[in-house]
Formats: sequence, C-alpha cells, structure tokens
Amino acid sequence: MAGNSFGQIFRVTTFGESHGDALGCIVDGCPAGIDIDADFIQKQMDRRKPGAKQTDPSGKEIFNAAVTSRSEADRAEILSGIFEGKSTGTPIAIMIRNTSQKSKDYSNIMNLFRPGHADYTYQMKYGARDYRGGGRSSGRETSARVAAGAIAQLFLKKNGISVRAYTKRAAGIEIQSVDFDEIENNTMRSPDRSAAIKMQEKIEELRKQGNSAGGIVECVISGVPAGLGEPVFDKMDALIAQAMLSIGAVKGIEFGNGFDCADSTGADNNDQMRAGPNSTPIFLTNNAGGILGGISRGDEIKFRVAVKPVPSIFTKQKTLDINMNEAEIEIEGRHDVCLCPRIVPVVEAMAAITVADLLLRNRASRA
Repeated sequence: MAGNSFGQIFRVTTFGESHGDALGCIVDGCPAGIDIDADFIQKQMDRRKPGAKQTDPSGKEIFNAAVTSRSEADRAEILSGIFEGKSTGTPIAIMIRNTSQKSKDYSNIMNLFRPGHADYTYQMKYGARDYRGGGRSSGRETSARVAAGAIAQLFLKKNGISVRAYTKRAAGIEIQSVDFDEIENNTMRSPDRSAAIKMQEKIEELRKQGNSAGGIVECVISGVPAGLGEPVFDKMDALIAQAMLSIGAVKGIEFGNGFDCADSTGADNNDQMRAGPNSTPIFLTNNAGGILGGISRGDEIKFRVAVKPVPSIFTKQKTLDINMNEAEIEIEGRHDVCLCPRIVPVVEAMAAITVADLLLRNRASRA
C-alpha cells in the first residue's frame, strides 16, 4: 500500500488502523534543537480525540452532540527522536494505542458496503478490506497526523509562524464574527459563540433523527515569510490543497476569494499594493488568500475546506453486498454527527506539516 507519506524534507509517514492495536507516525527531517513540548502534543491530541463528554478550558464537563461517544485516551507515546526535551534530528516516532475498539459493532455489516464510505473502493483496489470501522480509511488515522502536526507547529513557532483553524459553518449555520479567543470555549470550535449555540442545537436535532451534518472549516496561517512555494508543480496552494484533500472527509478547498472570484472582475479581485515599512508591501485586500503564483507573499494565508456529512447514519439505506447483490443496511456503533469540531486540529496539523516542509525546502532556493 503506497501513499502513506507526505512531505519532501519534513516528511511524515503514518501507520495503523482504527481497530488495530495502535496507530502512529514517523516524522523524518525535523531539524535538531527544536524544543519538544510533550504537553503541547498531548493537548493537540486531546482536541481531536473522540468522546462526547468533554471539558471546556475552565475544566467544566460539557456534552458535545456532534461527536462520537467512543472514548479514547489518545496518549501520544514518544518512542524516538527526542532527548532531554529537544529534537535530535533523527526520526521522531510517536505511537497512539487503541483502547476502546468495539469491533463486534461491525460484524453484522462485514459483507456489506456502507454508503459514503471507502468500503467498495478498497475492495475493488485490494481485493480485501478491514471492515472494522474502515481500517486504514477511518478518520481515526488522523490522530497520527495530529501528533506529527504538533511537532511541525513547534518548529513553526520557533520561526514565528502560527496556524489557526475554526468552524466557519456547520449544519447550515454560519458565523457572523471571528473571535479567536472563543474557539476553544464552545463545543463546535467556532469563533462566534452565538453561531456555535445554533450549530449545536441543529446538530442535536439531527442526532436524534439518526442523521448527520457537514460544514466548512476555515484556516488562517500567520507569520509566513514571502517566498515559500516551489513552482511549478509544488506550488504552496497546490500542496496545501493536496494536504487537505488527503483528509477523508474533505471534499473541497478554496483560497482567499475562492469560487467567488469567478463572478468578480480583475479590478475587484486584484489585491492592490502600497509601500510598507522596511521595503515590504502592504496588500490592500487579500482576495488571493496570501499566495500568488504558488508562492507566499508575506501576509496571512487563508483557505476554507468543505467537510462532508458523516456517512455513518442510523437510518436504513440501500446498498450492495460483496457479491453485488442488492441489500439494505442499518449501521450501528458510535459515530460522529458533525466532524467539524474534531477536524479543526487535523486541518491545523496538515497545514503546519505543509508549511514546515516548504520552509525547509526554501532554505535551499538561493545562495
């Protein structure tokens, strides 16, 4: 099975399945001497981990109707590459053990293809598949990405770069304001508390109906210097798009003005420039999302991803079995209703990995 690694210099490989013994990642190419904060890595893991009972920053327990009741510790075990709190320059291996599998929840559908899942395509490609939660195609694989992304974020922090994502839209409810301090104070990881409450209410309705919802996650990358990106085929936006679309639930991406530019004019869509301090430009708008010609221009990079509704819904659906006979399927088990809150740290992780790799690659671009 190919395609398990991402990045050229800062290179991440993930392994493991949703109902196997463990998942994990190997980060190769992380420079030596980076302060590795194990508590920060675990905090990022906790933001992604399943469990409908969660705590807010004050420690108060809250119920999140959007996420699965499957409860995993998601403890990040650092196996190599770190000595006395710093990266050594050697491969960093991190393992996340599975502790709450209920494989029997899938025994009644082992010969059925779940609509909206990768069951059929995996069967066609490999002639076999792990029916227990999807195996390698499960969203649980993203736990390893978050661990690797935390390493990338620590490297970026040393270089003055930060990555922040949030739920912009979920279950048809869109934010009206952006307050970064609010993101971790509500179950939807939304920067708008009022919108978050409405999202949660709508998702609770869908949960009771056995249905699910999609949404939009927006990401802002700050502190990126001008010049990152490798034309022609490794443009910065192209690699970010690859990183995002490698997340199973993501079905679309747009940068800056995105698809709205199709109905715009050059006069409206161009980001005009003025002279700024220290011979750096000031862009009067950011319709390009901070990237021109596939190269960062030094201001904020902003993009949005479309997250599909969770395909595991608790209503009867039509499908086929492995012998291509028509059948009906009713999915059981513990599943998310809306992925947006848990996919926020995954988006941040993949963005950080991409930028870290491009930052290291850029150091070889001129004498």
